[in-house]
Amino acid sequence: MPRPHGFTYEQHAGGTVRITHHGRPATTLNGTRAEQFIAEVEASDPQLVMARWTGNYKRGNERTARDHPRNRR
Repeated sequence: MPRPHGFTYEQHAGGTVRITHHGRPATTLNGTRAEQFIAEVEASDPQLVMARWTGNYKRGNERTARDHPRNRR
């Protein structure tokens, strides 16, 4: 399973944390969720933590979903 990559995060004034993936906004965390995220990202692999917090996991079914008739255009 490939490791996640391309995530970055920025801490802003007021305790807000913005997570981006390849330059695109993925999620914004505020308050206690932002504090929990910062504590976790400093204690573990940042890329894995950001992938988990944004819900951006490789599940192995991307190709199957892409080929489904509902997703074709």
